[in-house]
Formats: sequence, structure tokens, C-alpha cells
Amino acid sequence: MNTYKWYAIQTYAGSEMAVKRAIENLVKDNGIEEQLKEIVVPTEDVIEFKNGKEKITERSLYSGYVFALLDLNTELWHKIQSLPKVGRFIGESKKPTPLTEKDINLILEKVRNRAAPKPKISFEEGENVRITEGPFANFTAIVEEYDMVRGLLKLNVSIFGRSTPVEILYSQVEKII
Repeated sequence: MNTYKWYAIQTYAGSEMAVKRAIENLVKDNGIEEQLKEIVVPTEDVIEFKNGKEKITERSLYSGYVFALLDLNTELWHKIQSLPKVGRFIGESKKPTPLTEKDINLILEKVRNRAAPKPKISFEEGENVRITEGPFANFTAIVEEYDMVRGLLKLNVSIFGRSTPVEILYSQVEKII
């Protein structure tokens, strides 16, 4: 009788997909496909601008984690744990602890209902930015508001000592570090 439960497996950040493939290959190579029902790496689409071009890329929602629906026994646990780029199973007293139904449902909801692509960089109110394009290029401004849906920033730009409100695309500014 199979008793499948969801487990969170910690991986090296950026290696989630490699670990997912490694686990799929491990169960196939060992002829134990029935012990793995599902494995997910929740991702989101992010928009970034490179050389003035908009590019949509994928990034992990839970950096450094893979979620697997497993019929887990000690042997499978140790085999997965010894895979390259796998940290450990999340659990209490060094043993894998299944995720609660509430927790895994929140995670799976994000997988099934992917959000629209969002900017890779987000802005906070009061943050200083430098305008990189347009008539205000090279001016420094303070973020008043960030409209993520429209991709617009409402900025306060100081021009000749006077504060001037400006609306500009987030792709036309850069954070000041």
C-alpha cells in the first residue's frame, strides 16, 4: 500500500530543476517509479530588460526548494539525500516531516494559477532611483508610488531646486546602490 505525502527538499539555490531531474532519474534507474507520484518546482515569470529589450525569464518562487509527493522509506530518503546539490529533507529531529495539507495547497495553488509576469526589480516608496532614459536621464528621483500592473513609477524629481512629479516606466530607471 502506497502512502504518498508531500515533502520539501532543500537544494542549492538555482539547482531546483537539476535536482528535480536527478530525482526523476533516480527513481527510474532504480525501478521505483511507483514511489514518486509528483515533483514540482514552483516558478514565476519575471520581466527584465537587457540591452533595451524586454526578456521574460523564469525564477523559482521558493528558491532552494523542490516539493515531492513520495511514498518515502528510509532507503529512498537516503538515496535522494545523497544526490548532488541536495541539502536535506525539511523535517523535525533530522527526519523528513511531511508538509501539512494547508501548506502544500498554498504552494500548489501558485503552480496551477501562475501570476502574470512581473518586473524582476521592485521599488519601494521613498527609495532613490536614477533615471536612465528620456528627458530626465541622469536625474535622481524619489519613488512616490509603484504601479506594478502598468509598470509605471510615480517619481519626484528635483529640477532647479523644485520638486516635480513625473510618471515613468520602471524600465527607464535604475536603483541607486
